[in-house]
Amino acid sequence: VQLQASGGGMVQAGGSLRLACQTSGCSISDCTMGWFRQAPGKGREFVAVKRKSDSNLYYGDSVKGRFTISRDSATNTVTLQMNSLKSEDTAVYYCVASRLRVITSQIRSGDSYPYWGQGTQVTVSS
Repeated sequence: VQLQASGGGMVQAGGSLRLACQTSGCSISDCTMGWFRQAPGKGREFVAVKRKSDSNLYYGDSVKGRFTISRDSATNTVTLQMNSLKSEDTAVYYCVASRLRVITSQIRSGDSYPYWGQGTQVTVSS
């Protein structure tokens, strides 16, 4: 499984960015896919996931209401629409995937996702 993330960049606070993750080796319907992020000097943080088993969406508390995860089966792409960006959203964003069923209690753990993309930098200036 390969994950290719794109769409990062620099934006002012209050602005928007859209990240995309194209997958090969695992279709959107066969993999649970989502996003984590890691800010400088901090651990990785759960952002959002769309689970394959029930298509439920899960969001980290810090992004709920501002970020939206969606998928396009035709292009095998998962996108993360980020609105009302804040300086604390500055991080490297990683696309993640798992072929296995991810139970709800583990949905926010990075260890549940064997496949990680290369990361894309998002910088929000205040």
